[in-house]
Amino acid sequence: MISVLIVEDDFRVAGLHREFVERCKGFQIAGVALTASQAITMNRELVPDLILLDLYLPDEHGIDIVATLRSDSGADVIVITAARDVPNIRAAMQHGALFYLVKPFRFAAFRERLEAFARLRATLIRSPELSQTDIDNAFGTLRTARPDLPKGLSAQTLYAIERTLQEADQSLSSEAVAHLTGVSRVTARRYLIFLVESGRAEVHSEYGTPGRPMHLYAPLGDSNQD
Repeated sequence: MISVLIVEDDFRVAGLHREFVERCKGFQIAGVALTASQAITMNRELVPDLILLDLYLPDEHGIDIVATLRSDSGADVIVITAARDVPNIRAAMQHGALFYLVKPFRFAAFRERLEAFARLRATLIRSPELSQTDIDNAFGTLRTARPDLPKGLSAQTLYAIERTLQEADQSLSSEAVAHLTGVSRVTARRYLIFLVESGRAEVHSEYGTPGRPMHLYAPLGDSNQD
């Protein structure tokens, strides 16, 4: 389980964020801090994996404690704030915040960031050394908390299907992708079509046997299609 420390001075908002975290599979609450000083103390004691950090705290600005929080526990930080001004956004980026989520927001946007963090963390702890594909996926995760996915598609399943294509040594049919990822053929085909339409995969047809052609999918630029 990924442990989360919530840093938010409004106890009602903190409660909402707690509820959101508890609705995300694989995450659990480590604690809730209402001030910067509480956050620093609890971070050292609890050593969470992830910190959800408000910027407007009563005793100190959130940006001013990001470096301390990260160095004390090694936790990653997602800034959650009403601040939309460029100086705060730039400061959060410069101090190493993974995401910057502006209040108010829907649960789907919140969940998307947590799922992206989970994918990133899984990639980084898989092995002491990563392939170029894994490195690209790790950096890509930070750019692609995808609020623009079509309704019914999840980022986690999309990642699994895209990774399956990237790791295959040949083009795959939707049936093969379904088998490898554990989803239905219809579901696999929906995600594969989305990858093709978004320019991240390509499809070609084979007519080797009588009947309808077989559609085979590969990551864009893959050479194993002949």
